[in-house]
Amino acid sequence: MDSHNFCNCTVIHEEIVTAVKEHLLPDDTAKSTAALFRVLGDPTRVRILQLLSLKEMCVCDISAALDMSQSSISHQLNTLRTNRLVRNRKAGKVVYYALDDQHVLNILNQGIDHISHKGDPSW
Repeated sequence: MDSHNFCNCTVIHEEIVTAVKEHLLPDDTAKSTAALFRVLGDPTRVRILQLLSLKEMCVCDISAALDMSQSSISHQLNTLRTNRLVRNRKAGKVVYYALDDQHVLNILNQGIDHISHKGDPSW
């Protein structure tokens, strides 16, 4: 096993533990946040969000851009909409999708920036 994952000390640093416990997320917030990251854990959904960060689009256009079936895209959009990452609007018979708000764009951009960052992996 990797020794970096274990603490060799035998003393609990009470002041540190007390200080950080005051800032722990409530269970429901932690669960909702984990659910958000599970939704973002699918490459197709990330690509859809990236497309929608550029332009409002309908299912037909998204499916053409990603070379996927409309039913697959519709399924993914439903998941994104249910999790409040995208919103839709109807114009006649066409439904257009867009990012739900600026937070979604920020999360997407932060994730891409983090993956693209070539920092020191040993920290």
